[in-house]
Amino acid sequence: MIIAFDFDGTLVDSYSCIEEAFLRALEKRYRWLPGKKLWAKLLTKIELQFERPSLGGHKKTHKPPFFLRTKFFETWFIERAKLTKPIDDSLELLKKLKEEGHTVISFSAEDFIEGMKVKRLKMVGLYDLFDDVIVFGREMTLDEAFRLVREKYGNETFIWVDDKPWRFIGRGDENTEFVWYYFPFTARFVEKNREKLALIPHLHVIRDLWSLFDVIENVKKRKHPEG
Repeated sequence: MIIAFDFDGTLVDSYSCIEEAFLRALEKRYRWLPGKKLWAKLLTKIELQFERPSLGGHKKTHKPPFFLRTKFFETWFIERAKLTKPIDDSLELLKKLKEEGHTVISFSAEDFIEGMKVKRLKMVGLYDLFDDVIVFGREMTLDEAFRLVREKYGNETFIWVDDKPWRFIGRGDENTEFVWYYFPFTARFVEKNREKLALIPHLHVIRDLWSLFDVIENVKKRKHPEG
């Protein structure tokens, strides 16, 4: 099977450290600035607006506005990566999946800074564990990224794990299994619109990443009931 993982909020907790990362970036880039803690809180509130769900998002490629592509935000992303923590021993999870013969890929959106997602994957020690890294949003849309997976790996069962299930809506094919990893920070957006989940076929919900192995077994039994 092809197992595809989102990054932020799925394999790592990079949300609870956002404010601290802003504070560190301000201290490095704007040491003279008074009230840095207040600025960090304000910047955090602004950043969280970008995390809100966008139904059918990533239909087009996009280039973030110039003020998000500055050295300050580059520093912030690096500090955020330093503070990021793996979820549910995710590094060992990826190793186990590969040991069992699955193709494991990173499947996530680009950051404001070009190339930053790959850089953060390397900083937290995940990059080399993937068989492939596909980043959508800047050079290709999410739909194009999915088609790329099919071109590379054929029609094999594709298990897509993401804490943002709104990305699933209207995507995939008959051999796609959608796994919503319930990460509290982003799950609050879904709780306000749970009826949208009915639009997602073959949806599985897990609250710890190791439950993915149960999903894999259930999919095998459904697709090959004769054993």
